[in-house]
Order: sequence, then structure tokens, then C-alpha cells
Amino acid sequence: MIGRALDALGDATRRQVLEVLAAGEQPAGAVVEAMQARMAISQPAVSQHLKVLRDAGLVTVRTEGTRRFYALDPDALTAVRGWIDRLLDPAGAFTPALDALATEVARGKKARRDAAATTGVKTTSARRRRPA
Repeated sequence: MIGRALDALGDATRRQVLEVLAAGEQPAGAVVEAMQARMAISQPAVSQHLKVLRDAGLVTVRTEGTRRFYALDPDALTAVRGWIDRLLDPAGAFTPALDALATEVARGKKARRDAAATTGVKTTSARRRRPA
């Protein structure tokens, strides 16, 4: 899905269609009018761009009588954003595991402090005991 979405996003006209739809669900005619206000484009060309965006999963279509209403598909946009985020932060996938490790380390330190307080024995880290 990401590949098709990125292919669809590669076209400047389709990106503008998405900008129009960012205002909310709109009938096809309103999308055509908005696009014609931005550039010289025919109704069939806008319809073709909407079809490509729909096939790529970036927009949804809802039929009401003879009218078609188009809207952004937030799930698809979230997937594209997630892919981009992974490019920007490749280590991000490890963040939950590293957070869990940090929590366990903190628990271990607290348990050692609590044990030392109970027994009256002072604990020192291995680093502090090494001669300089």
C-alpha cells in the first residue's frame, strides 16, 4: 500500500487534490471546482486523479444517490507518515524496548537501595570502587 500511495503522491496535481480534501469530505463537483480555481484542468482529468488517489488508498469515496463524496483516508495517511517517521528515526522501533530496559534498570537500583537501607549495608557501584 505504501508504494502505491507514494507513487500517487509523486504527482503535484494529486497533492493539490489532497489539499482540497483536507478541508473535509466533498462532492466530486466541488473538488473539480476547487481544482479549476487553482489551475487549468478538465473535469475528466480531476476524476482520473481522484481514481488514482482512491486506488492508492489515500481517499475514500461514498455514494449518495448519484453523487460521489470524497474524503481523505486517515489510516492511509497515518501509514505514510509512519513510513516517513521510520526513515527519519530508524532507531525509533527500539524505543519501547529501550524504555522498558531503562525502567528495569531503575527498579534494580531502587531495589538495591531499599535492601541497603533495610540491612544498613551501603552499596557502591563497580565503577566507583575501581582505582583511578
